[in-house]
Amino acid sequence: MIPRYQTILFIVLLAASAVMGTVLWQLRERAHQRLLAGEDFAPTSAPQVAPTEQATLLVANDADNSLLEETQSLPLPQDPGTRARVVLGKLLDLYASPDAAHPVAGGASSILQVFLLPLPASDRAAAAPAPAKAAAPGTPSAGGQPTGPELAVVNLAGKFAASHPSGLETETLTVESICATLHANLPRVTQVRFLVDGAQRTSLAGHADLTRTYLAVEAAPHP
Repeated sequence: MIPRYQTILFIVLLAASAVMGTVLWQLRERAHQRLLAGEDFAPTSAPQVAPTEQATLLVANDADNSLLEETQSLPLPQDPGTRARVVLGKLLDLYASPDAAHPVAGGASSILQVFLLPLPASDRAAAAPAPAKAAAPGTPSAGGQPTGPELAVVNLAGKFAASHPSGLETETLTVESICATLHANLPRVTQVRFLVDGAQRTSLAGHADLTRTYLAVEAAPHP
């Protein structure tokens, strides 16, 4: 004869098993419903891609310390700051390539941000020493509206500055190529300043002064 306490224990265990089975079934159904809901809200269209446009890069050449104009087809967004970052990223990708005429490690990830700021009226005369270069077709301006001369603030990654070859000529070529490339693609950019990891730095790699403001039009090669 089965003792009474064993019978009670068996009944309790059987009831607990039934409850657990019911709970597990409900959890499974809820997970299935969440999965179906996630599928319903999944995007069905591909993300938009920026249209491809012609960009002008002023590429440094260590052989003769010159800047050579090179045209590249790039997907360029309409936002001017993002546009500038894409163009400069391509420029630094060229420098990071194995056969670069101006080898500098880092590539596009070395451009953290590019900020475009309107110049105060007192600085505009010095910013445009020659007749203003007409904006290229399709070149956007801040807020989609015409603006005056702008200051570009280029925020470089610290690892880019730390690994940049040291020397006055090579550092100057890097700085001038960035300034000239900005002005070639965003003609309203007439002045350029540099930050490294969001802070002011005295020089790029010991020589090129990063505390000063550069006139972009002076960096561009003249015919």
